[in-house]
Amino acid sequence: MASPNPGETHRDPCNRAQSASPDGLDAIFRPASVAVIGASNRTGSVGHAVFTNILEANFSGIIYPVNLKSKSVCGVRAYPTVADIPDEVDLGVIIVPAANAPGVVREAANKGIKGLVVISAGFRETGVNGAGLEQELLEVCRENKIRLIGPNCLGVINTDPQIGLNASFARRKASSGNIAFISQSGALCTAVLDFAAKRNIGFSKFISVGNKADVGELGLIRYLHEDPQTKVIMMYVEELRHGHEFIETVREVTGGDKPTPILAIKSGRTTEGAAAVSSHTGSLAGSEAVYNALFQQAGVFRAQTIEELFDFAVAFGCQPLPRSNRIAIITNAGGPGIIATDVTIHSGLKLANFTEKTTEVLQSHLPSTASVRNPVDVIGDAKSDRYKAALSAVLNDENVDGVIFILTPQSMTEIEETAAMIPNLAKKSGKPVVASFMGLMDVTRGAEILEQNGIPHYHFPETATRAMSALYHHSQWIHRQHLKELVLEADTEKTRKIIQKALGQGTRYLGEVEGNEILAAYGFPILSAKLATSSRDAAAAVKEFGPCAFKIVSPQIVHKSDIGGVKVGITTPEEAIAAFDAIMSAVGTKAPGADIRGIYVQQMAKPGVEVILGINRYKVFGPLLMFGLGGIFVEIFKDVSFRLAPIRHNGARFMIRSIKAFPMLTGARGAALCDIEELEKCLLRLSYLATENPEIAELDINPLIVHEQGKGCSVADCRILLDPDRSCG
Repeated sequence: MASPNPGETHRDPCNRAQSASPDGLDAIFRPASVAVIGASNRTGSVGHAVFTNILEANFSGIIYPVNLKSKSVCGVRAYPTVADIPDEVDLGVIIVPAANAPGVVREAANKGIKGLVVISAGFRETGVNGAGLEQELLEVCRENKIRLIGPNCLGVINTDPQIGLNASFARRKASSGNIAFISQSGALCTAVLDFAAKRNIGFSKFISVGNKADVGELGLIRYLHEDPQTKVIMMYVEELRHGHEFIETVREVTGGDKPTPILAIKSGRTTEGAAAVSSHTGSLAGSEAVYNALFQQAGVFRAQTIEELFDFAVAFGCQPLPRSNRIAIITNAGGPGIIATDVTIHSGLKLANFTEKTTEVLQSHLPSTASVRNPVDVIGDAKSDRYKAALSAVLNDENVDGVIFILTPQSMTEIEETAAMIPNLAKKSGKPVVASFMGLMDVTRGAEILEQNGIPHYHFPETATRAMSALYHHSQWIHRQHLKELVLEADTEKTRKIIQKALGQGTRYLGEVEGNEILAAYGFPILSAKLATSSRDAAAAVKEFGPCAFKIVSPQIVHKSDIGGVKVGITTPEEAIAAFDAIMSAVGTKAPGADIRGIYVQQMAKPGVEVILGINRYKVFGPLLMFGLGGIFVEIFKDVSFRLAPIRHNGARFMIRSIKAFPMLTGARGAALCDIEELEKCLLRLSYLATENPEIAELDINPLIVHEQGKGCSVADCRILLDPDRSCG
């Protein structure tokens, strides 16, 4: 029986499709009319802030304040209820106590409103009672096909001049731009708006999602991808509720025919859930590994700080992507050029090698004391004409894919003139240019000229270099190689029977006996082995297989070697008898209550590199796959990579190549080249196994021994932990 194509979209078993849909969001972002339910004349109240923000943003539609007691709000006629409004209403913004919200939402539904922003707090974030109120809101919205943002949010902003909607209580207004921002934190939104204003950064859409009862990041990403005003999407994420659907959908947004770059920052970088696990994979995996895998597989660039998020977004918003990683640096000071060079090398970029023609042009325009090699040092007394000649020369070089432009203000430096000449040359070349006019006071006007003309500016060259690196890595993602998918055979029926039998007997831990049966059913290369219940059986197995390893078999014993339950290199029947008796004696002493089923006598594998393959399952995201350097080193070096299953051939190859120890598989220091092709197949088999058997909570294959090229791999040890309650993973 063939396993399914790993490229196919797997349906979300928890049925979150509606919340991920972009349908109906025009009612929220492009309404012709808005009712502010809870609008107020009281200065300092949320109801007053939201209503005045809509007024002052020059909303192109009609605003209806709804207030049970006031006849007008801010001079605009008010209505006691939504039902009293004589005209149709597209969007309702609700600012009422949480207990009253379900009734207000029903009134909105009866009015025919199709979009709601519930700003009020007091829902799921407060506990069980609040969660009940939130569920009630959601049920009314779904019954009436109403899209809902919130509750417990700051609101939404659309800076499109044709709409001009600021349905939020943010103190700072958002200026127009091409960056969309999605945030799970309303408080962070206010700080971000203030920060963006200081840096002259504008937004196309600004969205506080709050509790995400209905509309979440995935639906918004789909909507913003089609938004003509949005060129870049930024996200602040606390938690996501979609696993493989997020990967499949966002991968098309970031790397499809019409790519939109997405940058994210995820709060809570600590590792969770590693305490109650029985596998190496479980101890190394955690929320951090899950989100790293999720973002990498979806082509989302993960920023480390909020400032970095904006640094990169500005570059994505106004610069083309580099064709490759060959970068030129232009500077008027040696020190900053050296700093930029160091960061360039460590960021996956490299210094371009200029053509002879470029070198000749530079020599003809620069003084003899200048450096015409990369980085180009035009010397401290350079004026704008010298800078212009250098920039023009390197941009015209076919070996240069992007330029990092550095200026330090000196007494003779023409700051504004230099800034003014950069945009035209950059635009004409079609190559990305990022600038660092170093300092704060002296370069202020020059920095403004750059930013106003679409050249991203940074105070320090390290930041400019990292922004260029981000552009390059996104270009790599878009133009990544797509390997031919492999169809691998698996006996899924046999596997299901083994798992169901174990669960029916109340067994959760599967050792090598059942574990190797399962792996063999999925095509893993299993070593010859037998379960010996007597020393005579053990001796016979060694005589049949040759050199063997002996391992105790017991559901209660996971780490066998810790209690003397493992012996290797057994070559003769006499050694087999002695090893059998020694293991039984040691285990009987150190684990007297264990159910001993025998000793697993397994053929010794041929030499090779020891790696680990693993599975750790998460309720929302599904199975997380792990690959890394194995054997006794796995938890010492923690040199591992992660991917959420199912993976494609590309994903298997990336997992293998992304660990630091990868050179050990490619013949480092004269060693033989390993069978990487077979290793890729093993990772794909692991992906099939994980996606088709949701009861597998944790799994370790450690070590999997990778032999020389053409000689395959061997499973030397495995363990599986089952959980019958993980069927929605």
